[in-house]
Amino acid sequence: MGAEQKSALLLLGSIIIWVLLLGTPCNAKFTPADNHLINCGSTADATVGQRVFAAETSGSAILTSRKSVAASGWAPGSDGATLYQTARVFSEPSSYSFRMRSRGRHFVRLHFFGFRYQSYDLAAARFKVSTQETVLLDDFTPPANDSPTVREYSLDVTDDMLILTFVPLGNSSTSFVNAIEVISVSDDLVGDSAQTVNPSGQYLGLAAQPFQTFYRVNVGGRKVTADNDTLWRSWDTDESFFLNSTATQLVPYQGKLNYQEGTATEEDAPDSVYNTARQLVAQNGTRSASNMTWQFNVDGGSSYLIRFHFCDIVSKATYSLYFDIYVDGWPATQDLDLSENGFGTLAVPYYTDFVLRSSDPSGKLSVSVGPSSLPNVTQDAILNGLEIMKMNISTGTVVVVRPPTPKNKLAIILGTVLGCVGAAIIAAILCFVLRRKKTKKPRRAPTSRPSSAWSPLTLNGLSFLSTGTRTTSRTSGTNSDASYRIPLAVLQAATNHFDEQMVIGVGGFGKVYKAVLQDSTTVAVKRGNHKSHQGIKEFQTEIELLSGLRHRHLVSLIGYCDEQGEMILVYEYMEKGTLKSHLYGSDLPPLSWKKRVEICIGAARGLHYLHTGFAKSIIHRDVKSANILLDGNLMAKVSDFGLSKMGPELDQTHVSTAVKGSFGYLDPEYYRRQKLTDKSDVYSFGVVLLEVICARPVIDPTLPRDMINLAEWATKWQKRGELGQIVDQLIAGTIRPESLRKFGETVEKCLAEYGVDRPTMGDVLWNLEFVLQLQEAAPDISNIDSMNQISELPLDARRVGALEIGIGAADDESRVNIDYSQTQMSTNDAFSQLMNTEGR
Repeated sequence: MGAEQKSALLLLGSIIIWVLLLGTPCNAKFTPADNHLINCGSTADATVGQRVFAAETSGSAILTSRKSVAASGWAPGSDGATLYQTARVFSEPSSYSFRMRSRGRHFVRLHFFGFRYQSYDLAAARFKVSTQETVLLDDFTPPANDSPTVREYSLDVTDDMLILTFVPLGNSSTSFVNAIEVISVSDDLVGDSAQTVNPSGQYLGLAAQPFQTFYRVNVGGRKVTADNDTLWRSWDTDESFFLNSTATQLVPYQGKLNYQEGTATEEDAPDSVYNTARQLVAQNGTRSASNMTWQFNVDGGSSYLIRFHFCDIVSKATYSLYFDIYVDGWPATQDLDLSENGFGTLAVPYYTDFVLRSSDPSGKLSVSVGPSSLPNVTQDAILNGLEIMKMNISTGTVVVVRPPTPKNKLAIILGTVLGCVGAAIIAAILCFVLRRKKTKKPRRAPTSRPSSAWSPLTLNGLSFLSTGTRTTSRTSGTNSDASYRIPLAVLQAATNHFDEQMVIGVGGFGKVYKAVLQDSTTVAVKRGNHKSHQGIKEFQTEIELLSGLRHRHLVSLIGYCDEQGEMILVYEYMEKGTLKSHLYGSDLPPLSWKKRVEICIGAARGLHYLHTGFAKSIIHRDVKSANILLDGNLMAKVSDFGLSKMGPELDQTHVSTAVKGSFGYLDPEYYRRQKLTDKSDVYSFGVVLLEVICARPVIDPTLPRDMINLAEWATKWQKRGELGQIVDQLIAGTIRPESLRKFGETVEKCLAEYGVDRPTMGDVLWNLEFVLQLQEAAPDISNIDSMNQISELPLDARRVGALEIGIGAADDESRVNIDYSQTQMSTNDAFSQLMNTEGR
């Protein structure tokens, strides 16, 4: 049976199953567009309750692996035991890929149970799991017990395919999985905002956040299994979490729940959660002395979304139940009135969300409900259900193993046949033409119309028209510079047919080669990789932008080639490489503090030009030390514009776009809200400044938990006024205190949580100029804090900033006349993408 027939049968089977399930009360309201259930490592389906986990060979998922085995072993005696009798075991990075019918919020559940199979001890496996955008598990080993482990995630899927990549960690380790669930849910399941506690405020951007479910509790009720939940969630009882320090009672409800538009739905929690509750019991009619409290073990230092489920099934009349909510001891809501939220009706399901930005360092999180302090109200409180979801779950580097591009055999056969027929026809025509030419005198080609060896390249409004070897680019409304189209044969000769020995770097677009053209010009040749997740769009963006940009601190585009399906970009060669290689990860001599600041100033100038040199700003969107290159004189130039975006219109504040960039450098506000501004570049540049002074990667999972993320770790030291404690020891003794202090203040402002609180790139540039002056001259300034404003900066710094603003898309002559001799620049590259060198 072919794969297409299997897929059709699988689809038919899924439809039949869903028709049957529509008759059950628990699933009457929701039919997911995506419902992938995989019994990994098995050639047979596994029935668990009302659901069927398809065999791995069913075609529902694409398995991409060269070294894997299907393992079988003993399974625990529990619900769904058949799922844990088999597993897929990987010896190298491998993946499952799922075609998505719908984008948006999805549940992803991974099932693990470690058993022994031949030489594999799955209980000792150590590995990571990631999607294209998020690390789900890092340095994971199944818990040492005889029970299966299920990890549930709630993800905002933005692509047509979801790829789950499993990566063994360690020389002899493996990774494995017993079963996988990928189920689409309503986007309304997670709103975009929630109230924060400590301090109280508003948290925006939840809709795009990935979550890991830590706890889901049916308070006052029995355990709810997946078959009794519309979204196949499990709800635990609350006994093991409840701190029984006060009198309570369990309340069941036999009546009908009054669902109201705008409140909770059957998908938010099943009826079995809302029709049971735990209620506070007042002692002898007096005011209760304490609250009802539940305590949970969590990962300390993480942020959590906490959802309280309520349904007033205890009151005899409306507007008689008022109580308070506490999260980790902090007041979240006071005098909550369920009647008001239920539109004056009892038994209305309702939930409310809170965000706790960081939990107690001890790893304990508590939630409480207690009586209101309002006079003349019943001293009472209830809780029906509780969900605790970890937010900032991605702490490692994303690794993606993409499936091979499918090939249509019929198309290949037809293409071959048609090609042969076409070749025969062409040969016959050529024979006919050649015979006629013997009897006719050949004509000379007119000299007024030069021939072209290459066809025009047109990319979304940008047309490159060949005129001999030089082409001019034409864009509507833009007077862009001339660029060259370089023949593929020339680049093949310059790179010795793309010899691996000439590779000087690898990025998300492809490999970069050092090459020497026929006129002895040394260049960097970036060749697009057809298997890369970047392609024509990035190729187009680089040409469109760089053909119109000329600045001493931006890497220049020399030419491009698009022959024979190739996508090749040719840049000026940056002899000294990246900033990273001069900070860490190589044996190059260390840069002095002065040189590092000069490099930062050069990069800031390039970014400032992008933000201000045109009618609309250009947002780089991938600012990192790996994209700051150094020429032979260690002058800094910003590179890699494949992800760049035009800024907002004059009457807009931001550009709404999907989140792209490099993990560790991403603006948290942009990540949460998908609203891009030039302040996103400022945040990323602030991370680069930390790399420069600390000389370490932005993400290093080998370090202790509180040190993994450079921005978070260094910001804590800066806020304590102790940035000097983490400065690169190779330069620590050479930095003047005034220079270090001003540099630290600049970094702290760049890394402000909200863009409105960050400086412009021009302000950053001026502050860095001042840092350099403090280092060189160490002037006697009594109050450095007063020097933050532009008007108070030294005249030299203000003059340099003003010159930068004047550099636009004018002719090249006006650019080369600007004198930078007083401020020599350089740049280096420090970010390591760990296992994923592509970075985006």
